[in-house]
Amino acid sequence: MSALAAHTIGFVGAGNMAEALIRGLVRGGHVPASRIVASAPRRDRLDELKTAYGVDVTTDNRELAKRCGLVVLSIKPQIMDKVLREVGDVIQSGTLVVSIAAGVDTETIEEALAEGVRVVRAMPNTPALVGAGATAIAPGKHASESDLAAAKALFDAVGITVQLDESHLDAVTGLSGSGPAYIFLILEALADAGVKVGLSRRNAQRLAAQTVMGSAKLLLETDEHPGRLKDMVTSPGGTAIAGLHTLEEGGLRTTLINAVETATKRARELGRGSK
Repeated sequence: MSALAAHTIGFVGAGNMAEALIRGLVRGGHVPASRIVASAPRRDRLDELKTAYGVDVTTDNRELAKRCGLVVLSIKPQIMDKVLREVGDVIQSGTLVVSIAAGVDTETIEEALAEGVRVVRAMPNTPALVGAGATAIAPGKHASESDLAAAKALFDAVGITVQLDESHLDAVTGLSGSGPAYIFLILEALADAGVKVGLSRRNAQRLAAQTVMGSAKLLLETDEHPGRLKDMVTSPGGTAIAGLHTLEEGGLRTTLINAVETATKRARELGRGSK
C-alpha cells in the first residue's frame, strides 16, 4: 500500500511546483484526483488545475486545511507568516504539514500550529515539472517514520528524494534548488558557443541539452566519481583537455562553488526574514 493511501492531500498555493506534484500524483496513479485539493487566490488558475487534472479546488485556505490530512505549503517564504496566521488554528492535531518554502525552518512552522501537528520540510527543484526533480526532505521535531515515508512518496512521484538533517536544507537550496538556473546558464552559453563555431541555434541547443542530460544520467547510473568520468573523455593532447584548460583558466569551478555558497546564504536570510 502507498504511504499516501490514507491521506487527502491539500496544496496551499497552486504555482508550478504544486502543479508538478499534482501531475505526478495523478498521472502516476499514486493518489486519485478526488483526494487532492488545491487552494489559491486566483480562480482562473484553480480552474486550469481542475480542468487538467480533475482535482478539487478552493479559494479558501482555511477550508482546505480543515479537510486534508496532509497539507503541502507550496508557497513563497515571504508569505509563510501570513499563511500560518490564516490556517494555523484550523489544522488539526495529527495532520502532516509539508513545507517547500525555502529557508523557513520546521521550528518556525511548528510554533504556529497546534500540538500534535507534524512537520516535514522539503526542498524540491523545477525539473520536477518533467518528472526529473531532486528533492531533499528533513523531519521536524514530531515527525514520525511514516510521515517521512509519506513525504518521500509525495516527491518520489516527480523524481528522486533524499532525507537529510534539517541543518543541510539551506545548502540543498543553494545546490539543487537553485542549481537548474546555473545549468540553464551553462546550456545557453554552450549553445551560443555552438552557434559561434558554425552550428544552427536549434542544433546547438539540442546537442548541448542532450549532452548535459546524458552526462548526468551516466553519473547517476554508474555512481562513479565525476572526475573519473571526466578522465574518460580526456585523451592526451586531445580536444577535451584543451577545452578543460580554458574552463579552469576562466575559474569555472570557483565561480560555481561561490554561486552555491551565495545562494545558500540567501536561503538562510529568507528564513530569518520569515520569522
